[in-house]
Amino acid sequence: MVDTAVATFQVRFEQRWGHLTHPRVRALAWLLDSPDLLDPASAHWGGRIASLPPVTPAVAAWLGALQDDPSPLDAALGPKFYSRLGLYAEKLLAFYFEQHGVLQAHGLQVQVNRNDTVGEFDFLLRHGDGLLHWEFATKFYLLEGAPDPGVFNHLIGPNLADTLGLKMRKILDKQLALSRHPAAQSLLAQPVRAAQALVKGWLFYAPGTTPGMDGISPEHGHGFWCTPTQLPAQRYVVLPRLQWLAPFKGREVAVLDVDTLRAQLSDLAQPVMVATVDHVEGWEVERTRGFVVPHDWTQQAAARRLAGLLPA
Repeated sequence: MVDTAVATFQVRFEQRWGHLTHPRVRALAWLLDSPDLLDPASAHWGGRIASLPPVTPAVAAWLGALQDDPSPLDAALGPKFYSRLGLYAEKLLAFYFEQHGVLQAHGLQVQVNRNDTVGEFDFLLRHGDGLLHWEFATKFYLLEGAPDPGVFNHLIGPNLADTLGLKMRKILDKQLALSRHPAAQSLLAQPVRAAQALVKGWLFYAPGTTPGMDGISPEHGHGFWCTPTQLPAQRYVVLPRLQWLAPFKGREVAVLDVDTLRAQLSDLAQPVMVATVDHVEGWEVERTRGFVVPHDWTQQAAARRLAGLLPA
């Protein structure tokens, strides 16, 4: 079974990082200090899962300084609006690596010729006399049905277009092999000593179920998924996509009771992320989170799998 301590992840995060209220700084703290989604020690991954080191007092102080003056982080991310959560998370992590002197390259494209791109290195990091190649993903999956050990195709993206199994096969079989491509050799200042995947995110389960799965970190962050009619009586905040990373903390935000939320989501077409919140000293602070899915989401997922429309 999953470690039941993860149920208090939001509480522990707030205890440690409650002073970080700037959304970008808070998201960066989550990237650096959240549990891995995948278990690096599991034989299932063959040693190809990366893990960030524990946050040191120096890094914690650096995050506190960014809370006081976030302008370096804001300048690095730029004024653009990020529509893709994965790109936003990647830019946050690139800022951390750059600021701590280990970033050799970020988003380095490998091309055979001008019109033929073989792939792209998410991160090349300086490590001793060589480089680490890290592919980075921030993912959110719902468990639909019973777990399929070692396959992970029952962990499905909320939009039914992706599974954890498909994502990891793409990363492990294709993306992590990029440094071995002849076209990459001339771009590498030093040899790549290891190629690994760093995977952050949350998994979501039907109410009352938190099954353990080999390959998944026992401490991973998790939440619930349910239909609107299954929502319990709580105070809710609807979370926009760019606020899916760190546990929510905000002011002047619309807080909905369960009846209002149910009415708002009655004709839901796509899953919506919500957080249950407590009012603490003027702030709305996340306690739990989950996806509210359309009434027929389970049937859609099953039908797409049976029809071969879900990635296998």
